[in-house]
Amino acid sequence: MKKSGLILTALIGLAAASGVLAAVPQTAKPAAAALSVRYEELSSPDFVQAVARSGGTCIVPLGILEKHGPHLPLGTDLIDCREVSLRAAAADYAVVFPPYFVGQIFEAKHQPGTIAYGSRMMFDILQQTCDELARNGFKKIVLVNGHGGNDAFLHFFCQSQLEARHDYVVYLFEPSEDEATKAKLDKMRKTAVDGHAGEEETSVMLAHHPGLVRLDRAGAESGEDQKRQAGLTNAYTGIWWYAGQPNHYRGDGSAGNAEFGRALIEAETAALVEMVRSVKKDTVTAELQKKFFDDAAKPLETKPFVRK
Repeated sequence: MKKSGLILTALIGLAAASGVLAAVPQTAKPAAAALSVRYEELSSPDFVQAVARSGGTCIVPLGILEKHGPHLPLGTDLIDCREVSLRAAAADYAVVFPPYFVGQIFEAKHQPGTIAYGSRMMFDILQQTCDELARNGFKKIVLVNGHGGNDAFLHFFCQSQLEARHDYVVYLFEPSEDEATKAKLDKMRKTAVDGHAGEEETSVMLAHHPGLVRLDRAGAESGEDQKRQAGLTNAYTGIWWYAGQPNHYRGDGSAGNAEFGRALIEAETAALVEMVRSVKKDTVTAELQKKFFDDAAKPLETKPFVRK
């Protein structure tokens, strides 16, 4: 330290001792930071508070990394469903898991940027994620799916929770539109065909991350159904999506607009808030699950329900 620094320190000490600094107003202590809903932003002590405040409820938004037409980012599903999850958690406190992109996307392996993990791996990672969340106090885990290709996988995953005993419950968010909301949204639509990177997804991204949208590119590729399996009847194959939408694009993203996107986000957020509130109050599912595992361990002793 320089000599002048030593002199200044001594003068400050004398002033404090003589009471000269007593009249100087003290800087107010900073207000305590609000408890974040983002898992990754919580400190370890805050995490304990977050588990308690959330009622042991964690939301896991599941997206994917895949092509979204020529105009939307690879992480569209992930970005969108996490945005809805964060808004819902802010309305009724829950903890939102970090960006999760391990899911079913084999049908897009021919497109640049797709990350398609193996089926066993995607199942094991999600199961271990749920196990770890439960070990850390989250006994109610809400899966919010942002990717259509995950639908069958996630239903199977939820059903497979009955394979072995768990001390937690996995809930899958499946919103249903009320008639008024559906009518409102239908009036705002400009296109009849949609499904992937079309009017809806483009509108949602324009509403909350417009800088990630290249609307000028939306018409560069066809989003029409190519109907290359039109000769098949009463049959399903895994190649169905590639057969119809080889560009991994369905609809017309150029019709997207932020107003429609905001309405879509608000509707889904409201539905998720309603679901989270019901999950927090729910005690029946855990009780039923425990009873099921008890009965499954001794099936010959299971008593049938009788008519009342």
